[in-house]
This record gives sequence, structure tokens and C-alpha cells, in this order.
Amino acid sequence: MHPPSQQDRPGTHGDVLSALSDGIVGLFKEFYGRGPTRAKSYYHDDLVVCVMRGGFTRVERTLLEGGREDSVVQQRMDFQDLMRDRFVKVVEDATGQRVIGFMSGNQQDPDLMAEVFILAPTDLVESHELYKPAGS
Repeated sequence: MHPPSQQDRPGTHGDVLSALSDGIVGLFKEFYGRGPTRAKSYYHDDLVVCVMRGGFTRVERTLLEGGREDSVVQQRMDFQDLMRDRFVKVVEDATGQRVIGFMSGNQQDPDLMAEVFILAPTDLVESHELYKPAGS
């Protein structure tokens, strides 16, 4: 995947943060039928974090109220895994940097979700680890 050209990316740091929050929330809205009610993104150096509030579906709330938190957490993890390429595209389009790590987390009380992305280049990962041939 190639990052977008400079002219296709948001201009200011604030524009990038807005593109990140809007893009991530938009994916939840499109695929869950509703999205988080609040979102705030952070972007510094090789790290992007989008923290969101709200957005549990009626089914998820019913499961939570019935003590089935594990089911909701597993469903959310499965969703993020399936949607990985779409989440990564939002971040790469906004920042112009390659995403090399993507992790998700959520909790129920208070209801918070976080999407965490590690960007290349980073001193956390050796350069030879970033460009492994397919199948190795």
C-alpha cells in the first residue's frame, strides 16, 4: 500500500486529527449501524491513538446488562480484526505514513474504546523486521 500524495492528505495537524477521528468513527457507523458519540485522536511521532466513547449497539448493551461482557469484547475484537485493512487505510491516508502495528481495546464502564496504530519509521522495530518477504 502506498501512502497518498502530499496533495491528497489533510493539511494541518488539526486536519489530520479530524480525518483520523472522522474516518474511524465513520467505519463504526457504516458497519455497526451506529458509531461512537465522542472521539478524540492523538498523533505524535510514530503513534496514532483514537479514543472513543459510546456506540454500543442495543444487542451489545443487552449482553452487557446480562453479564456477557466477554461476548461483547470478543465480538469487538473480531470486528477490528476483520476491518483491519480499512482502519489502516484511514490512518495511512490521513498521516501519509505506513501503519506497521494496529491494536484495539475497549472497556464497558465507562464505555471507552481505543484504536492504537504504530507508524513507520519507528525505533521500536528494526528496519529488517518491517520488510519481510511474503510467506517468511
